[in-house]
Amino acid sequence: MRNSRLWRMLLGVEKTVVEDIDFDEESGFLVASVRPTGSMRNRCGVCQRRSPRYDGGAGRRRWRALDAGTVQVYLEADAPRVSCRTHGVTVAAVPWARHQVGHTHDFDAQVVWLATQTSKSAVTELMRIAWRTVGAIIARVWDDVEKLHDRFADLTRIGVDEISYKRGHKYVTVVVDHDSGRLVWAAPGRDRATLATFFDALGPQRCALITHVSADGAEWISHVVAERCPNAVRCADPFHVVRWASDALDEVRRGAWNEARKAAQRNELKRATGRPAADAPARPDSTRAVALKHSRYALWKNPENLTERQSAKLAWVVATDPTLARAYYLKEGLRV
Repeated sequence: MRNSRLWRMLLGVEKTVVEDIDFDEESGFLVASVRPTGSMRNRCGVCQRRSPRYDGGAGRRRWRALDAGTVQVYLEADAPRVSCRTHGVTVAAVPWARHQVGHTHDFDAQVVWLATQTSKSAVTELMRIAWRTVGAIIARVWDDVEKLHDRFADLTRIGVDEISYKRGHKYVTVVVDHDSGRLVWAAPGRDRATLATFFDALGPQRCALITHVSADGAEWISHVVAERCPNAVRCADPFHVVRWASDALDEVRRGAWNEARKAAQRNELKRATGRPAADAPARPDSTRAVALKHSRYALWKNPENLTERQSAKLAWVVATDPTLARAYYLKEGLRV
């Protein structure tokens, strides 16, 4: 295998001639001098159309490539300008990077993949780039991907919800495809205008194809869905259904607790201050009130996540309070 071919593989470039490899001891960078092959020369950086050369541009420039171990790698090449009949005078295209971008295709791809697997701070530290650079790379890669894939294709069953960020002070409205499980749209805000933007992008014809929309009980979602997708079936998503049932269960628990407290006030003498005597009469209503007060998490948590003490508390509730037990079983019946 020739050295030039080996270096092309190591640098992750195609349709490129590797002219020289140099290690810059002062900066600690590995610099590869490259040039496009004959078929890729003098092409418009925007439309890739072959165009006449205009001038030499601003001279040689560098593109950041994937690191070689702990050493940063750069590609260095001339950056001439061409005269495109559509886009005018512009910098010529290079096969290893996007137009007017300082990173190679492989570098951008790795940054985007890392951004889906870890935090933005970890990406900046690992790739040794700025915080804003990560966002810029994600934006331009997504623009290219969106040109190749129709994210709204075959969209029939969707889910709408909002998530908070900035410590809960700002919100993003998100739309997911229930059939594929993919996120298909997101935008800052949580109001009618924000959600209407999604349906504007979807278009009237595709809105008519929506058969089911799941969401919480927010009025701003219901209003927009009823207006844009009048034939779609409105569904409550399981998370909010269980949460509403849990809230209703807690109301039943508080009602039972208050009844026990009132019964204690009616049927039991007021206890004097200090430790009760050993032969003091039992206070069943007070004991019941305290037990109901501390049964909240035993009723809320999933059965498989209960501690031994919480399991015993739940068994006591089932044995002593049929109404509260029925409310608990109704809540559990809604879990999927």
